[in-house]
This record gives sequence, structure tokens and C-alpha cells, in this order.
Amino acid sequence: MPISKKYLHDKLVLLLMSGNIFLAFISTILIFLRLNVGQGGDGYIVEYRSNLGISAFKTGSITTILSFAGFVLMVVLISVALSVRAYRVRRELALGVLASGVLLLILTIIISNALMVLH
Repeated sequence: MPISKKYLHDKLVLLLMSGNIFLAFISTILIFLRLNVGQGGDGYIVEYRSNLGISAFKTGSITTILSFAGFVLMVVLISVALSVRAYRVRRELALGVLASGVLLLILTIIISNALMVLH
């Protein structure tokens, strides 16, 4: 499926795509910098359940934290792919898909940082 030339020349699309890629890069760098690989793979807080009271924090392994990086990669790839396909139908829909990718990446940075601070 070839990418439309109009899609690649749209400045707002390129801005949102570069924002997605930049936020994905920042997110993965922050996740990998906060990992303490030398101190063991267990003990990372991966969930917070407010309805559990004292045992509200759930711990997990390093692979659970690394799944944030996988999620970031999936968000970027899926939002760009959906945007390319939606651009043929409607430009605003493609821009909305890319903007929602930016929002998801910002929320991922916030949540992963909050969980990694508690480690």
C-alpha cells in the first residue's frame, strides 16, 4: 500500500508524527534508565488497586515494566498505520488518530514514571 504524496507533504501530519516518535523515544529512554537490572528482576510496583486497602500495590517482574516499552512501540506503529489509511478518507480523522497517539504516549510517560518512582 503506497503512502499518498499529499500525506507526506502535510505539515500538521508530519508534526504529529514527529511528536509521536519523539515521545516514544523519550518514554523508552526513561523506562530503560530507571531499571535497576543489577539489583534483581523482582520488586517492581506494576499496579495500584485503591480498593484493596493496605495491599493496594502489586509487585511484578522486570518484564512487566518492559511491556511499557512494547506498548509505546505498538502505539506509534498502529497510530501511524491507521493515520495513513484514514488520510485517504478524511484528513481530520487521520489527524485525530495521530493526536490520540500523542495523548497515549504522554499518559504512558506519566504512568510509567509514577510506577518506577515507587520502586
